[in-house]
Amino acid sequence: MKQSLIQKYNIPGPRYTSYPTVPYWNKAGIQKQDWIQSFQKSFKESNQSEGISVYIHLPFCESLCTFCACHKHITKRHEVEEEYIETVLKEWKLYVALLNEKPIVKELHLGGGTPTFFSKENLQFLMNGIFYSAGKHPEHEFSFEGHPNNTTKEQLQTLFDCGFTRVSFGVQDYNEKVQKAIHRIQPFEAVEQVTKWSREIGYTSVSHDLIFGLPFQTKENVIHTINKTKELQPDRISFYSYAHVPWVKGVGQRGFNENDLPKDEEKRALYELGKELFATLGYQEIGMDHFALKTDSLYKATIHKTIHRNFMGYTASKTQLMIGLGMSAISDSWYAFAQNVKTVKEYQQLVNAGEIPIFRGHLLTEEDRVIRKHILNIMCHFSTSWEKETMQIKNIKKHLALLKEMENDGLVKIEKNKVIIPEKARPFVRNICMAFDVHLLENKPKTQLFSMTI
Repeated sequence: MKQSLIQKYNIPGPRYTSYPTVPYWNKAGIQKQDWIQSFQKSFKESNQSEGISVYIHLPFCESLCTFCACHKHITKRHEVEEEYIETVLKEWKLYVALLNEKPIVKELHLGGGTPTFFSKENLQFLMNGIFYSAGKHPEHEFSFEGHPNNTTKEQLQTLFDCGFTRVSFGVQDYNEKVQKAIHRIQPFEAVEQVTKWSREIGYTSVSHDLIFGLPFQTKENVIHTINKTKELQPDRISFYSYAHVPWVKGVGQRGFNENDLPKDEEKRALYELGKELFATLGYQEIGMDHFALKTDSLYKATIHKTIHRNFMGYTASKTQLMIGLGMSAISDSWYAFAQNVKTVKEYQQLVNAGEIPIFRGHLLTEEDRVIRKHILNIMCHFSTSWEKETMQIKNIKKHLALLKEMENDGLVKIEKNKVIIPEKARPFVRNICMAFDVHLLENKPKTQLFSMTI
């Protein structure tokens, strides 16, 4: 039964880090003045009450990992660091100049690329520049992504001194054959060292990112990787499904034969195995693809229903406004999305000319915002309700009709004004969200845009 459901529902679908999803943003884009107005409105509504989030994209990597679908710039030239950070700080100043009060930063995340490509001096320079004109929320949570092979104790200490308490290390898989296939060679000892340093310094949450569905990956590989992970006992584990999207990222994801990838039931079995092993180690399943110990803030946020999902993934709290700085970064005002240009050169040219460097975006309609709330509820809490007037959905009967077959398959429970996803149906959460996705339903893609849902 389970295998037939996987075959039935394993179709291309969004990951819903936003709604509407990027391919369905308004084709006409967004005028910069409209984006600025939505940004200012959101800031006025949220800065003093909950603070804002800042995401900084640091795109440089010394080598290409073939599993990666991120926007990155491959180089070994570290002289690019200072100029790039100066540009990020100029972009930050463009935003700060639009405000009538000091921004209060509650969440800050350094993503990549490889943030630890940058020296401790330049990371310090970046943080000094951000907080020269911003305050820190009393309950701030700052995090960054570290590469185990190049993260130094000095970098960890520098960022900790700047207020960072969370770090995520990309592990993926400890099997050498898998590592060679994805061009990500790193020994267990490197992960062990950076994890140990983080705890010695005082980081309260250390996360390891693992991936299932990689080329040549077997059940034995997953067991081995999780047994090694057990030795280090990270506070959080992200257990992502490998998204094979070579039509988006070209040769970077064609470094192996597609026949080398586990598919359908074989791939899902890797996740179920991992989930079972994590449970024996005391990890609780959080949202989609995430696990945390009960002592971690992400688990506590799940219990208190404050967990949120945005372009940074799952977060322990919500801010209405998120400013994305750097090449390809996406900003979210709740009323609109805006994405920066995707090359370092163009990004630097625009910012140095005094322009906010966005090239596309989307103004959310009232219907967009309502559907977005429902999809967030499903992704974060595995249920949603339209009892409140502010949560009413147009044509709700149409959406429920689309869920009827899933209800017959035991994947959802439909009550009078509510949809509930049972625990056994969590692998299908993206499919359930798709039944609420008005843009997808009205304009089904003619070519493959998304990775497989399961």
